[in-house]
Amino acid sequence: MVGPSLTPSERAVASRRLQAGFVGLVGISGALIAIQAGGSLSIITAGFVAGLALGIVLLWFLLRWWAEFLPSPRKDR
Repeated sequence: MVGPSLTPSERAVASRRLQAGFVGLVGISGALIAIQAGGSLSIITAGFVAGLALGIVLLWFLLRWWAEFLPSPRKDR
């Protein structure tokens, strides 16, 4: 029988990296939009920081939403 290819600790590290990449991608997107709009360096920095904040909020929402589909011992299904 074939088992999982990742150990639980490797899976946790991969999950954290994926989450950080998602938040970083949203942050970079905010900075790129500010660049495209012709903003100054302070506006670009503000776009990046606001994008990071939005990325964190989106990640929190997605993780809570995804948890509804995972089996949990606390839920009676």
